[in-house]
Amino acid sequence: MRSRQRMFAAVMRLLLKCLRLGRRRRFKLVRQAEQLWHYGHLCLRSLLYNSFTNSDVVLDSLFEPVYWLVDHVTRWFGVVFVALVIGLTSSIVAIVYICLLPLILQTYTPAWICWHLAYGHWNLIMIVFHYYMAITTSPGHPPQAKDDLTGVSICRKCIAPKPARTHHCSICNRCVLKMDHHCQAAWLNNCVGHYNHRYFFSFCLFMTMGCIYCSISGWEMFRDAYAAIETYYQTPPPTFSFRQRAFHKSMVYLWVLCSSVALALGALTLWHAALITRGETSIERHINKKERQRLQKKGKVFRNPYSYGSWDNWKLFLGVDMPRHWLTRVLLPSPHLPHGTGLSWDLPPCMTEQRAPLLAI
Repeated sequence: MRSRQRMFAAVMRLLLKCLRLGRRRRFKLVRQAEQLWHYGHLCLRSLLYNSFTNSDVVLDSLFEPVYWLVDHVTRWFGVVFVALVIGLTSSIVAIVYICLLPLILQTYTPAWICWHLAYGHWNLIMIVFHYYMAITTSPGHPPQAKDDLTGVSICRKCIAPKPARTHHCSICNRCVLKMDHHCQAAWLNNCVGHYNHRYFFSFCLFMTMGCIYCSISGWEMFRDAYAAIETYYQTPPPTFSFRQRAFHKSMVYLWVLCSSVALALGALTLWHAALITRGETSIERHINKKERQRLQKKGKVFRNPYSYGSWDNWKLFLGVDMPRHWLTRVLLPSPHLPHGTGLSWDLPPCMTEQRAPLLAI
């Protein structure tokens, strides 16, 4: 009897203990919910009652998840675009070697054969070199310490020194020296900045030249191939072999792709050539336009402080310090660095003419 009473008492104590633990757990969950509620209420109050808050800050906060998603998806698109440009370019080169080159060797004169071999291989080397350098060269980033930097501002996003002509890239999540843009359109998957701007422009230029060369060289064969393809569905069908059909389709593919890229990339190249002539980047183009309009209302004239004249702007951009550099640094692959460090913009050594101070951006 006593053993039963002891067992009953032990069971009751265990039950009471479980009830107390369950009650404590419920109290803990309630406390956590209250803390989350107070935290959310505090965040809402700080958003609504901060004296520095305006409608732009509220909209940026609301759209921050969308910005994050777009930036991360764009990074993956960049990898896909790099693989795509390598695949498309390789396919065009293969068609040229397999289809065009044998016909050139059989039908052209020795002088034209030498010209095609020399120009085609030079253009291909320049495309490969500048594309590789554009995607592998860092555009340049400002140092985190402000000890050696004078007259710089602070980036609001990365809370770090921000020299002149430096801008924050939301995709790279870093500040970039002399940032032009984050390049997806030309399939670099890299920011275009101080140290790789020349590589980017040279790649666009030589790729456009290569596409124009392929389009002009393959025009006659494209016409013949297109006319042959139109006869495929006649009755009776023509007796073309598999190799002939592959040749016809390859020529149409080569001409259509090269002509399309030449038009699109050629327009982009001309746009950047105009910016280089004015001593601007894509971002500075918009900044200077607003500054020009603002000063025009005050009766003043805006002058770009980073422009030294059209010819000198090109020499500065290409790194031409002496006449022989037009051959060794422009017409041949050259990994030379641009003038300056991207932290300050003093007059380059090759330009001895001192200019009057201009209005800053």
